Amino acid sequence: MRVPRARRRPLSQHFLTDRNILGRIVDALEPSPADVVIEIGAGKGSLTEQLIPRVGKVIAVEKDRRLTHDLRLRIADCGFGKADVVEGNALTLDWHELLDTDRANPQSAIANPQFKVIGNIPYAITSPLIEKALTPPLPERIVFLVQAEVADRAAAPPGSRAYGALSVGLQASCRVEKLFTVKPGAFDPPPKVDSALLRLMPLTTPHVGPEEAAALRAFVTACFSRRRKQLRNVLMAVTGQPAAVVVHAVRALGLAPEARPETLTPSAFARLLRWSRRL
Repeated sequence: MRVPRARRRPLSQHFLTDRNILGRIVDALEPSPADVVIEIGAGKGSLTEQLIPRVGKVIAVEKDRRLTHDLRLRIADCGFGKADVVEGNALTLDWHELLDTDRANPQSAIANPQFKVIGNIPYAITSPLIEKALTPPLPERIVFLVQAEVADRAAAPPGSRAYGALSVGLQASCRVEKLFTVKPGAFDPPPKVDSALLRLMPLTTPHVGPEEAAALRAFVTACFSRRRKQLRNVLMAVTGQPAAVVVHAVRALGLAPEARPETLTPSAFARLLRWSRRL
């Protein structure tokens, strides 16, 4: 009995088939022959094939056992010696164990400047995959094809409608860029929404360190739940401090008590977080 296509895709995969776009995605990684690249969600290997000639090594992670098997055969048939295919769940695998630690450069502020991450990732697990990619030691660059709405929120500037907790959380530690949009017709099967290429480059001097990232997310989420209220009122509710204490602290940090959370920069949120944790 023939199984309908939708039932044969239990992981809800949408395979990118446009070779021009695949090439542009690899370009966004700014590949070099010294790079070790972890590819998340390798699928049928279309992006893997584009990566292999341009980098030192590709570690392709794929959860689907059938696709993993087929990709290994494809790589072997083509004689690609610079690629390893790893079967597993990208959310539970230890990515750093997959890396060649001999490539680490102790002179760099980033643990391994030649380690990069790329992938056409499942929309349903975008946030946890980004969070995992930003777990030290940090890659030099992360390039993910994500839902366009997520890319808009990630790269949104302060004061815009899309600016929120995701924007602050990422921009506090990374340079965030939405590079281009990809229409559903570039995929097989087509998704129901537009996609976009998101590029993250960890800052050498981030506004918050990895140890503060979770606290910043919780603090900013609480503030944005009252995004249209004045900052003094927001902080009184979030910290439980009286108006006089909050107003004095906000002004000492160079901020206006009348400002609204949606207008604050990631740097301002980082300063407010540290003040709140000293209370």
